[in-house]
Amino acid sequence: MENLSLPAYDFRYTIKENKKYIFDIIRKKYVLLTPEEWVRQNFIRYLINEKGYIQSLIRVEMFFKLNRLAKRADIALFNRNGQPKVLVECKSPKVSISQIVFEQVARYNLGFKVDFLIVTNGLQHYCCKMDYKQKAYSFLKEIPGFEEME
Repeated sequence: MENLSLPAYDFRYTIKENKKYIFDIIRKKYVLLTPEEWVRQNFIRYLINEKGYIQSLIRVEMFFKLNRLAKRADIALFNRNGQPKVLVECKSPKVSISQIVFEQVARYNLGFKVDFLIVTNGLQHYCCKMDYKQKAYSFLKEIPGFEEME
């Protein structure tokens, strides 16, 4: 898999039917190792190891309904009260982070109203803080840690 602009982490792998799987510590199972999954697994470790997020307060591929359509959030981060505070959209390293990608995660946020949105392709990471009163958002220089998000 491609090197990412994240620290290197150790992962558990297995091979099934000539396909490589990576162990997801959140879902507690092996999942097919695709480029997007590689980004997701590395970013989860980054959030836990570098930013102090609590593993039990992270959900992966969380399904929800938006205008009667089934959608899924790649990663949702919750505070200690169980409220969603951050949505993360993960893309393959080959996918450029564009306005379209941000619009996708912003649409997902309509049902959640989280404080922070993050988009990453493993090479570039963008985080914005939502301001619902002003109906605006501002990009942050750094992804907030768990205590800052609280």
